[in-house]
Amino acid sequence: MTQHVVMFSGGAGSWAAARRVASEHGTGRLTLLFADTLIEDADLYRFLDEAAANVGGELVTIADGRTPWEVFRDVRFLGNTRVDPCSRVLKREILDRWLVDNCDPHDTVVYLGISWDEAHRLTRASARFAAKGWTCRAPLCEEPLPPMGTAWALDALRAAGIEPPRLYAMGFPHNNCGGFCIKAGKAHFALLLRRMPDRYAYHEAQEESLRAELGDVSILRDRTGGTTTPMTLRAFRDRVQSQLSFDSDEWGGCGCFAGGDE
Repeated sequence: MTQHVVMFSGGAGSWAAARRVASEHGTGRLTLLFADTLIEDADLYRFLDEAAANVGGELVTIADGRTPWEVFRDVRFLGNTRVDPCSRVLKREILDRWLVDNCDPHDTVVYLGISWDEAHRLTRASARFAAKGWTCRAPLCEEPLPPMGTAWALDALRAAGIEPPRLYAMGFPHNNCGGFCIKAGKAHFALLLRRMPDRYAYHEAQEESLRAELGDVSILRDRTGGTTTPMTLRAFRDRVQSQLSFDSDEWGGCGCFAGGDE
């Protein structure tokens, strides 16, 4: 009997993918596996419980015990769009260990909530899982293909009697890491500053503290004038609050399961 493990991230896509898996294979050997980064939005946990109860199967929560900022300090490196030690340590490595400890790759399928409009993420993630001997599928990249975007999944959640995670209503494209992500762009951080200034202030302070240890490092980059230089969250906040221009289309993208060029 095949064991089915859905990487249950707390997002609408992973719920929709899990529903497809449950519909196709039942819930007798279905695991909904969540890796907690310990900086998640409080509403994620409410959603996680309700979404898991709706899907069926067993909800399993695991955690390394550190936050992304604690990982950055331990590895002496601040993550960025290309290199993501937080995702590697707090997501990929502990999820891989759980699979090794609890599953047999010969009769296990791993599922991701990646949709067809982000198929490039699936290509890299599938290759990473295959290199370790695991079969990986993304139900939302298979027929019948869902509509583009997340609106349909949010509507489906409401139809199932589940209120979507509040970060979506705030305008965030995902429900991970409390609206924070080292792969996020300036538009994303501007939204975080506008909607949750206290949370932005926390990450700004963490970045400043790490800069005191590591030097002139930052999550964001300033490309004004054709050159690329570090842009701190403090400097970006000053730019936004001074109503200076920034790239309002630079959202970036979460890619925890794909991996970075480390």
